[in-house]
Amino acid sequence: MSEIMAFLAALIVVINFVAFAMYGIDKAKARCGAWRISEKALLTIAAAFGGVGAFLGMRFFRHKTQHLKFKLLVPLFMVIQIAAIGFTVYWYYGIFAG
Repeated sequence: MSEIMAFLAALIVVINFVAFAMYGIDKAKARCGAWRISEKALLTIAAAFGGVGAFLGMRFFRHKTQHLKFKLLVPLFMVIQIAAIGFTVYWYYGIFAG
């Protein structure tokens, strides 16, 4: 794997970890009535290649699962991102293989 592909893979993993953590932190803050992470920030991290982490955070922490925009957008972001990553890997290895 080239250095750029390794860097992008690591970046995507970090973004998804941050997204997962943000959903957990927001859930904890909701329970104790503290300042919350905005819905805009939660959706933004999901849209910025954090779709898998956001989706897993929603399910694991049972957070934002009743909000229609989260129920629709987070899985949509996740599917689009998985498809984009799959296409990129296919394209990269298809062109640069052999």
